[in-house]
Amino acid sequence: MCANPPLEGIVLRSCRGQTNLGGNGPMASVSGIVKQIKKEKDRVERELSGLNAALYAFVGAYKGAKPTGKQRTMSAAARRKISLAQKARWAKQKTKPRRTMSAAGRRRIAAAQRARWAKTKAQQKKAA
Repeated sequence: MCANPPLEGIVLRSCRGQTNLGGNGPMASVSGIVKQIKKEKDRVERELSGLNAALYAFVGAYKGAKPTGKQRTMSAAARRKISLAQKARWAKQKTKPRRTMSAAGRRRIAAAQRARWAKTKAQQKKAA
């Protein structure tokens, strides 16, 4: 018996160049192998086409098909109305006064920051 296991769907039992395909010599066995491989290829292609058809059917059923009705459109007047409303919202946002800091408040914050830095530098000088 041969040590080579048969391929799925192809029955080839080959031992030392000899096959059970018939014919004379190694060329006959190669042509027989080629024929079997082509037959197997055709069978696999038929099976794949069936699987692809099933897959497309499955995907089409569960894809969340789009409604076939007319797509809703908006009139130019409605788009203009929405545009003007949005522009009014933006303008309202711009008119709100921005909070600004007084000069005295800014000086207070700067002085506090300088004090923090002076303290940090003093600690570093002390540690060194």
